[in-house]
Amino acid sequence: MAFKILICDKIADEGIKLLEEKGYEVTKAWNMPKAELSKMAGEYDAFIVRSATKVNRALLANAKKLRVIGRSGEGLDNIDLEKAQELGVAVVNTPHVSYMSVAELTIGHLLALSRGIVEGTRSLREGKWVKDELMGVEINGKTLGIIGCGYIGKTVERLAISLGMKVIVVEECAFDRFVPLDKMLPQADFITVHVPLTPHTRHMISAKEFNMMKNGVMLIDCSRGGVVDQEALYQALVSGKVKAAAVDVFEEEPPRNSKLLTLRNVIATPHIGAQTQEAQLRASIQIAEKVIKALEETVS
Repeated sequence: MAFKILICDKIADEGIKLLEEKGYEVTKAWNMPKAELSKMAGEYDAFIVRSATKVNRALLANAKKLRVIGRSGEGLDNIDLEKAQELGVAVVNTPHVSYMSVAELTIGHLLALSRGIVEGTRSLREGKWVKDELMGVEINGKTLGIIGCGYIGKTVERLAISLGMKVIVVEECAFDRFVPLDKMLPQADFITVHVPLTPHTRHMISAKEFNMMKNGVMLIDCSRGGVVDQEALYQALVSGKVKAAAVDVFEEEPPRNSKLLTLRNVIATPHIGAQTQEAQLRASIQIAEKVIKALEETVS
């Protein structure tokens, strides 16, 4: 059967080739305004998205033929899972394909914070020589608090230990090496967040948690926008409670008028945790395979 696939966000060519080799009709719509997708939705048997497209009730209401939603990536917070289930639409994703890429970005941000790499670059471009002001700290011997210990958290842990850091892991699991959040926060010199965005984790790091942290702590957030209360983070950065922060995710993406981006002690990237050639190749191939399998099951 010649299914019609709407690819809403760009994936690697290898995945698209697999779909086309099956004889499916593929529409590459990632350069279209997102508002236009709703007008087209009714023609397609499957959507493939990344994080940019919001598969909400309005979009699903027009998707009369939809059988499968494929999320190229791990998080499903941009998909209305309740509505999809109600409509009998299968949802598949590609967990774990980008864990190494996200972990490496996390370590890169940690090193950049500890040594003022971004500020050093920025000041040189401004014609300044601020060597004395850029006194850094060694991460060797420092304590890293990791919130969440899935594939990404475990990889960050391994990389941090190899750099000589002490690691405290926060996770809701019954293992001796895991500690409650309130026990970790006062001990950590650096804190990194690696949990999905759910009703339970939304704003799990807010004013209360910042107040429990060590003065001068540095925070890295490569999780999902909304896990860290970014207004509370802004206040903690302004007060000096948090010395510096590295942010890859925002509560609104792209961010508009984000106060965090006005601060010199914030470095930021545009949600590029999974944005490596290797991770995107794996995700593209896997999501194509999973969408093919799910579609074939609807007619078997």
